[in-house]
Amino acid sequence: MSASGKTRTPGRDVLRDSVLGGDLVFLLARANALTLAAANAALAEHGLKARSYSVLALAADGARPTQRELAEFLRLDPSQVVALVDGLEKRHLVERRTDPADRRANVLVATDAGRDLFARAQQAARAVELGLLATVTPEEHERLAGLLRLLAFPD
Repeated sequence: MSASGKTRTPGRDVLRDSVLGGDLVFLLARANALTLAAANAALAEHGLKARSYSVLALAADGARPTQRELAEFLRLDPSQVVALVDGLEKRHLVERRTDPADRRANVLVATDAGRDLFARAQQAARAVELGLLATVTPEEHERLAGLLRLLAFPD
């Protein structure tokens, strides 16, 4: 018996069926932790983690973001973005270029090597996504993506 006087059934179902099993904040945090762990493991073979992959993705997509825009979009401290960009730049995957619209700012652009690495890393990231969502239908996948977009971009 547990301290509450209830008989404890072994196994993780006891915890899954607990009060946290229906708590949306907990479920989002747990899903995030599982997703990040799987993504980081898959991206490691490319010398990336989820955060550096995200920066490289935005640079390779042609978005030409400033570091300030990256920090706001990725919800990171600007000093974290500087470290991520520095690491990618040292590997010759991205370049800082003067923003033609504001010569005081720099935009981030992927190099050819960066675009090539991103293409390979994106395949690894997609495989992780498909693996994590193997139990949901394509319709549920689309619905989940739509709901997460609503939460991620409320304005």
